[in-house]
Amino acid sequence: MAYDTILYGIQDAVATITLNRPASYNALNLTLGRELFLAALEADEDPAVRCIVITGAGRAFCGGGDVKDFAASGDRIGVLLKELTTFLHGTVSRLARTAKPVIMAVNGVAAGGGMSLALAGDLVVATESATFNMAYAKIAASPDGSATYFLPRLIGIRRALELHYTNRVLSAREAMDWGLVTRVHPDAEFSSSVAALARELAEGPTYAFGRAKLLFHQSTQESLESQMELEAQALAACGHTEDFKNGVAAFARKQAPVFRGR
Repeated sequence: MAYDTILYGIQDAVATITLNRPASYNALNLTLGRELFLAALEADEDPAVRCIVITGAGRAFCGGGDVKDFAASGDRIGVLLKELTTFLHGTVSRLARTAKPVIMAVNGVAAGGGMSLALAGDLVVATESATFNMAYAKIAASPDGSATYFLPRLIGIRRALELHYTNRVLSAREAMDWGLVTRVHPDAEFSSSVAALARELAEGPTYAFGRAKLLFHQSTQESLESQMELEAQALAACGHTEDFKNGVAAFARKQAPVFRGR
C-alpha cells in the first residue's frame, strides 16, 4: 500500500520501515502513528519477510509525539492522546509478538515516544551520534509506548525514575553500558552494519526465534515450573519444523545449516 509518512521496502527477506517526517524529527502525529501500525501488520503477515527493521529518515530516529499537534488540539487533547497511543501501543504489541526478529536502527535522536519505541525492539542498534531521552517531564507528561514496561526490566526502577525525573540524555555508548542498546556503530558504518545484521537474522530459524521471543516475554509473569512447561512445549513444537530437521542433519554432517523459516 502507499504511505505518506513512512517508507516501506523489502530486500533479502528484510522489511525496512523508515519513519519519514525528517523536518519534524519524525515526530509521531496521527498519520505517522496509523501508518506505522499498518506497516507493522504488513511486515508481520508477509511470509516473504523474516526480519523487520525500523529506522528514521534524516537526523532523528523519532522525536516523540508531535507537540505542535498537542498544542493545537485544545480541549480534545485527551482524545488525541488516546488515539495516538492506540496506534503506537498497537505497533509495539504487534512487534513484541511477531515471530520475526525486530531491529530498531536508531540513527539519531530517540526522545519521548521515540525512545519508548526503540526500547520495544528485540535488538537495538545505534549510531555513535544517537541520543536517548525520556523527555516526557518536559511537557508534564507521563511515559507511554511501553517505556514503563521495558525500562524497569532493563535497567531497574531507580534508573528508570531518574531518566524520567531529570530528563537525562544518554549517549549511545551510555545507553549500551546501561543495557538499553545492543550495538553501537560509527555513523559512516551504520547502514551497512544494520543491513548485515538484518540479513543474518533473516537467514535464521524464524519459527525458533519467535518461540524464544515469546518465552522470554512470558517469563516475567510465570513461575519457574510453569515457565519450564512452556519451554518444553515450545521445544517440542520446534522439533516438528523443517528448519529443526535441517539443522540437526547439518550438525551431524558438520555442515552449515540452511534455514527456510519453516
